[in-house]
Amino acid sequence: MDSGTSRRAAIRASGSSARDRRHPLATGAAGRALAILTLINLFNYLDRFVVSALVESLKRSELALSDTQLGLLATGFIVVYTASSPLFGSLGDRGPRPRLIAAGVFAWSCATALGGFARGFTSLLLARSAVGVGEAAYGTIAPAIIADLYPRSRLGRVMAIFFAAIPVGSALGFVVGGLIDRAFGWRAAFLVAGTPGLALALLCLRMRDPVRGAQDSPVFLAAPAASADGVRTYLRLLRNRPYLLTVGGYAAYTFALGGMAFWMPAFLERVRGVSRAQATVLFGAVVVMTGLAGTFAGGWLGDLILRRTRQAYLWLSGVATLAAAPLAWLVFRTPDRASYLPAMILALFLLFASTGPINSAIVSEVSPAERARAIALSIFAIHLLGDVPSPPLIGRISDATSLASAVLIVPAAILAAGLIWTAAAWRGTRQARELR
Repeated sequence: MDSGTSRRAAIRASGSSARDRRHPLATGAAGRALAILTLINLFNYLDRFVVSALVESLKRSELALSDTQLGLLATGFIVVYTASSPLFGSLGDRGPRPRLIAAGVFAWSCATALGGFARGFTSLLLARSAVGVGEAAYGTIAPAIIADLYPRSRLGRVMAIFFAAIPVGSALGFVVGGLIDRAFGWRAAFLVAGTPGLALALLCLRMRDPVRGAQDSPVFLAAPAASADGVRTYLRLLRNRPYLLTVGGYAAYTFALGGMAFWMPAFLERVRGVSRAQATVLFGAVVVMTGLAGTFAGGWLGDLILRRTRQAYLWLSGVATLAAAPLAWLVFRTPDRASYLPAMILALFLLFASTGPINSAIVSEVSPAERARAIALSIFAIHLLGDVPSPPLIGRISDATSLASAVLIVPAAILAAGLIWTAAAWRGTRQARELR
């Protein structure tokens, strides 16, 4: 048998094997796995953003933190999260994924609770930074599992369900953190936020691990061996221009959202005169409302537009983000509540509409055997260039001038994200036309 015949036979066998493997997880097991991963993602973001609700309390507490130090609490977490992601990306493409996720959830939950025992800036920074190790294990692996559970034609909507946990979890971080802080103090808020993850870690151990590439074409399945070397895989990803442009826009997007999410409750209190309890609840309510609506709308529209163009996810993300930029500027420049509140709602709706589509674009631009590493490299880049520098940079500018001036960097970053994604979509569309 010649090599061409052998390859065709391998492709047919792989395709048949993949179809056989799809069936068990196309039923209730896929739904259960998606539910578990989505619930963990919710607490992932609750733990991540609880500190944002405590900014003003930490500033006025016995710790007496400056705005720069407060911004560094977010950066410490993101630095560790970013640095750990490539390691967990490599492990996630090879090892038992539910066990890795369970270990990560357990680690970040313990670290969140330890924040309640901090005795100074250094101990609090160490506790918040340690949260990043656990979340790196989850953040790199979960989207790759989802891509192995559902076909590409449904991926936008499924990712929308998964990523809808981001606004809900973030909002709960603001609301729960603010309410617990008001009733029992900031230390109790960290303890309450960290405890549920211990039970979720046990739940994750019962989840089935789908076959890698089970939902992909036979051609993808027949040639994943080249991805076995982790270093070579990362180098190959760095030569994947559509992937790089997608991640580049995502970095600017993350810079904006990271800075906005961390400082918005403080901005509402200091600059707009909203009370502390109202600021966290108001922003939390807006995030959960716009996050759910925007994320589901973006996922549904992305899959709908995908019938017309393979660049649907990038077009949707780019146009929606461009539209959000002037609205974000209005949020920070208009003191009238009747103007800035509707602008905030619409801007966040448009920003959240990109969440599912842009992550769907990332997993669609690489092969199944390198998805966890592609997500890991994406996490590394978007945080290193995004919400690692944005909270402390805004804090530093605020210490030097005012918070009202510092936050104006956010709309500029949103505009940059929209331009990069739109350019990437236009480039992909033009290349597709040239190949016809």
